[in-house]
Amino acid sequence: MLSFGAMEKQKHIAVVGAGLAGSEAALQLARRGVAVTLFEMRPEVETPVHKTAFAAELVCSNSLKGMKPDSAAGMLKAELAYLGSHLLAAARENAVAAGGALAVDRDRFAARVTALLEAEPLIALERGEVVSLEDLAARFDGIVLATGPLTSDGLGEEIARLTGREALAFYDAAAPIVMTDSLDGDRLVRQSRYEEGAGDYLNAFFDKEEYERFIDELLSAQRVVAKDFESKDLFQACQPIEEIARAGRDAPRFGTCKPVGLTDPRTGRRPWAAVQLRAENAAGTCYNLVGFQTNLTFPEQKRVFSLIPGLENAEFARYGVMHRNTFIDAPRLLDPSGRMTGGNAAALPVPLWVAGQLGGTEGYCEAIRSGLHCALSVAAWAAGEEAVPLPPQTAFGALMAYATDPATVDYQPMHVNFGMMPPLAQPVRNKRQRYQAYAARGKEALVAYGRQLAKAGLLEEAQLTAGEQAAAPFLPADEG
Repeated sequence: MLSFGAMEKQKHIAVVGAGLAGSEAALQLARRGVAVTLFEMRPEVETPVHKTAFAAELVCSNSLKGMKPDSAAGMLKAELAYLGSHLLAAARENAVAAGGALAVDRDRFAARVTALLEAEPLIALERGEVVSLEDLAARFDGIVLATGPLTSDGLGEEIARLTGREALAFYDAAAPIVMTDSLDGDRLVRQSRYEEGAGDYLNAFFDKEEYERFIDELLSAQRVVAKDFESKDLFQACQPIEEIARAGRDAPRFGTCKPVGLTDPRTGRRPWAAVQLRAENAAGTCYNLVGFQTNLTFPEQKRVFSLIPGLENAEFARYGVMHRNTFIDAPRLLDPSGRMTGGNAAALPVPLWVAGQLGGTEGYCEAIRSGLHCALSVAAWAAGEEAVPLPPQTAFGALMAYATDPATVDYQPMHVNFGMMPPLAQPVRNKRQRYQAYAARGKEALVAYGRQLAKAGLLEEAQLTAGEQAAAPFLPADEG
């Protein structure tokens, strides 16, 4: 455990929300000798999509996205591994086969994170809804808000009062999960795109006639929220499949249902369209319909998705759901350390940090990294020091630079991506080589950042070596 000689007394921090960001933040703070009370309203107060009382429960996909070193998602995982993320380690311990992506058995993953929290002597897990930040400020030295996109109405009103602005919101959707033993194995083909061998995905292949019938029924099906959403209402990476089809009958075939890299063994050719199913757990007893987030009513999901070849008799372990996501206007409210400096933050007598999706970033690994980032910032503050600046050449550094830039207008949450990276010193026209250059530059910046953290007492020296070993699968190889 790290310790801070500069502290006059041990600080006690309230972390609100035991999701991905809050759980990572609590574990990282405890590791640095900071006492934490972690508040989680479940199971006393339920949400529309959570099913358990576990911390870090995944409610949408079970995929934490790709692992390639020359991808933004891979760069982000390298940062998490290098900095000693507890949740990334838990994800790797509970991974299920998903081709080039890191996917997890969601129940085992959440149970593991919950066990880590409960075993940490510096973390007290308190169940119940938080509705007053002033009450927390009277009990604790600082607050980390990590309540996520499903922040309760009561706390949402408190946040709106504190920010001085209306909370921003968009609609998000989750895909259905089907039971494996209810699927037609004769019609489904195990393949991964462009990979030889059996592959990690089950694939349902449409011919043209089957696809057209499916689209007809999808477009006419009854929806829960009966409106044609505008693009500003929906986070683009989680658009319901029916909204994608509404943009054009072939839109799913060039997106979620694209058949590229797949071969139908019945014809020896690429199918007209394809639906991929990814294992939800290590036992492979249920599968997620990849990219099939939906706003259809439950009976309509059963009717329409049973038109997918091989899913004629599918039993649904979970139907897709749509819910409202809440996030703050980060460019006007947060500084690069994640601390709230705008709005009415000065009215609170203790500092406030915001982590995860509530802070306006999007994605599982982004939430975990946000929790780690806030923990480092809080730990520096607890020691009476300034936070170590996050280099924008790293994946999360680029995301935070975007998310906290006051010049950003019409702000919307975003995943890490190469589009927000600072330009290379020497332009590279070839896309693959450019991505490799981003990754190599990011590795150099990450190592330098780690050394700064160690010098500031925020990272153990031994972690630099251990971190590089843990991050090796996600880091580009050294040249030469």
